[in-house]
Amino acid sequence: MSAAALPPTLVITCGALAREVLAVARANGWTHLEVTAVPAELHNRPERIPEAVRAKIRAAREKFRKILVAYGDCGTGGRLDKVLAEEGVERIQGPHCYQIYAGAETFTALAEAEPGTFYLTDYLVRHFDHLMIEGLGLDRHPELRDLYFANYTRLMYLAQTRDPALETQAQAAADRLGLAYEYRYTGYGELERFLAAAS
Repeated sequence: MSAAALPPTLVITCGALAREVLAVARANGWTHLEVTAVPAELHNRPERIPEAVRAKIRAAREKFRKILVAYGDCGTGGRLDKVLAEEGVERIQGPHCYQIYAGAETFTALAEAEPGTFYLTDYLVRHFDHLMIEGLGLDRHPELRDLYFANYTRLMYLAQTRDPALETQAQAAADRLGLAYEYRYTGYGELERFLAAAS
């Protein structure tokens, strides 16, 4: 295959962002972007994220002219950035997807206004039962809710899309956790800007 025929850009992303990356690409007509995802479940084992991303980079290196990473640090303690520096690959800035969507200034203000905030995104609302209720064992041990969420006072849904069904689910999640509910529409925030700059 000649270099001219190669797909120009691969975006390696967290599974929790893949749908959103694809939505941004479709909305902007960016047919030159392809997406591959690292399983979102690795958030429970962040020490595995850097090498999982490295493996994706190395598997794709000969097939793409450019590789980008749409992934927060997500608890890797800077190890993801170390791997990306070694591989010569650019990453979207931000410690996690909440800041990526809301923007650094807005997220900082939200966190300072109420440090005891539990955040949800569209992905987390869609998968709340699997990731939170089953993942934390609350379906088997509901008494753990008060232990896990003792220091939280509110649940804030940072929405990427305007979807009444997801808003209803997010409100139900807040009720289930015994937290006050707040909603904020962010759209795709820094994710869209990052992809636009790369395009």
